[in-house]
Amino acid sequence: MPVYSALDVAEQQDYGAEFPGVYPYTRGPYASMYTGRPWTIRQYAGFSTAEESNAFFKKGLAAGQQGVSVAFDLPTHRGYDSDHARVSGDVGMAGVAVDSVEDMKLLFDGIPLDKMSVSMTMNGAVLPVLAMFVVAAEEQGVAPAALQGTIQNDILKEFMVRNTYIYGPHPSMRIVGDIFAYSAANLPRFHPISISGYHMQEAGATPALELAFTLADGLEYIRCAEQAGLTVDQIAPRLSFFFAVGMDFFGEIAKLRAARRLWARLVKEKFDPKDDKSLVLRTHCQTSGYSLTAQEPYNNIIRTTVEAMAAVMGGTQSLHTNSFDEAIALPTDFSAKLARNTQLILAEETGITKVADPLGGSFYVEALTSQMEEAAERVIREVEHLGGMTEAIIGGLPKLKVEECAARQQAHIDSGKQVIVGVNKYAQHDAEGEGPQHDVDARKIDNTAVLHNQKERLKRVRASRDGAAVQAALAALEAEAHSGKREHNLLQLAVEAARLRATVGEITHALEKAWGRYEAGGGMATGIYNTALGSSSQAELEAVGRAVARFEAEAGRRPRILIAKMGQDGHDRGAKVMATGLADLGFDVDIGPLFMTPEEVARHAVDADVHIVGVSSQAAGHGTLVPELLQELRRQGMGHVLVVCGGIIPKQDQPALRDAGVAAFYGPGTRVPAAALDIIGMLLEEPDLARSG
Repeated sequence: MPVYSALDVAEQQDYGAEFPGVYPYTRGPYASMYTGRPWTIRQYAGFSTAEESNAFFKKGLAAGQQGVSVAFDLPTHRGYDSDHARVSGDVGMAGVAVDSVEDMKLLFDGIPLDKMSVSMTMNGAVLPVLAMFVVAAEEQGVAPAALQGTIQNDILKEFMVRNTYIYGPHPSMRIVGDIFAYSAANLPRFHPISISGYHMQEAGATPALELAFTLADGLEYIRCAEQAGLTVDQIAPRLSFFFAVGMDFFGEIAKLRAARRLWARLVKEKFDPKDDKSLVLRTHCQTSGYSLTAQEPYNNIIRTTVEAMAAVMGGTQSLHTNSFDEAIALPTDFSAKLARNTQLILAEETGITKVADPLGGSFYVEALTSQMEEAAERVIREVEHLGGMTEAIIGGLPKLKVEECAARQQAHIDSGKQVIVGVNKYAQHDAEGEGPQHDVDARKIDNTAVLHNQKERLKRVRASRDGAAVQAALAALEAEAHSGKREHNLLQLAVEAARLRATVGEITHALEKAWGRYEAGGGMATGIYNTALGSSSQAELEAVGRAVARFEAEAGRRPRILIAKMGQDGHDRGAKVMATGLADLGFDVDIGPLFMTPEEVARHAVDADVHIVGVSSQAAGHGTLVPELLQELRRQGMGHVLVVCGGIIPKQDQPALRDAGVAAFYGPGTRVPAAALDIIGMLLEEPDLARSG
């Protein structure tokens, strides 16, 4: 109902009477909250070379940023050196390329690691990257005990949504446990994990599902630490969390309040800690990337401000605000400054820091907090019944639930049930039906130059080191992984290898020889999209049905599309949503495995005898990979296949891709039925089919 009263909270404990800093911490983890010190202002950044990213960090720190948050490129995430044959199009494109300690030293040159908090988003290749950070600090004169910050190290989330895993779930959890143990002994001020729900919501999860899976992951990581020989009181106070904050303003505030309360209760019930600090959930937040639109991009400034306010009202400990142009390309210096200033204005001008939990006691917020808590706990019980999150992931439950949510949300957007201003409501169009064109600068990375730079540096590193010592260190890592025992700590062995200048790829490969490289299964959440569209889209659904029938009558079979992800980009929400939607609309849909090369995509297209290849790109590798795919298709006799691209492809990149042979682009905000009609129109050589349909 639209009005809430005391009746809506009458049967609940009077949580509004609690104080911040007091169990169960609903109103905040600290008594003073922001009155003594505001949240930490972070900007997640990294691109091109270590030198360029270092310069970007220094600008941000000079302008009021209070911590460094590092984005690594996809080859680094996936444990490949920059000169590996599979990664040429991804080097330096969606993060900074780091191959060795020498790159890490350049990345933090002039940034005092004994004074600066450093957050690193790294999961799959967490061992070599954290090892290189420790060694780079040592060579800067900073002891491990002085380092402060966080490494994400949340591999469970990778298997659910983000997909930058390397090894299977069980060996990956062994790595997590060894990092916990090494950190407890050597890195007392450093958080050895950031348990991330952010990527779950970005992949489609509702706030309640994000909350449930994040806390279920947290419980699993405490058990992992216990298996590594630590007690709950040794690890729980050092856990940090990371949540997305989307446009559901009150829902996101309630989620953060419910997260603290539910976590405190679950840890107390399941692990019986003796230290109250073990019950306290501390979190970083980031405004939503998915809520940003390529259409009317300046609207994103308002969206990010609203989301940042929700994070602060919900009691976050640190915050990253996304730049308004991130649905178009990597942020520019200007857009990053504007995003950072959003936080500075909230902290310095609004008075928002003067009171803790300002919405505490609101009938609506308190009722919503309890509803969020109850919904999340139901899902957590389901996961625990399966044996915990590792076993649930192996069984496929979390990934399926997230993909169902994503398909449902896309249907609600396509039908107009969920309003996106400037996209599906109040959208402006020119005479040709195109959306408004804005002269938004986009950061352009010269992939060729970065790749050359990294290859040259790798050559110098390999030529100057003691090769025999490196091989011995790598053999020790492989032997420990093969043994299946915990005789040596894997992070300690990785640190020793990194000191000798073993590379990210070499350390990764040493473990890969023992554990192999994990490949996730495919599948689609079919039937969800059509059901969620509802009767309001019936006429459009009938138009698509007629178009599919016409094509089938002419071609003898339904239109067949291969949805492909090339390079090392594991973000597959767009690909999965489009695949699900097109399948529900009558297309035959093949989804290729992640991390394909152009040659592998072309071969798959031949084997499946498709009419269309749809390439999904979110990590800027399209400029190199898509032309290579078109060449491969022609080489393999499939030059007639229609190639379309979806995802984040800046307008300035599109003319070259069209010249190479791309037929159409479907960026963020594309409605699935409109894309379906458009594609069939091109196949039938009737370009007006989408409009006439």
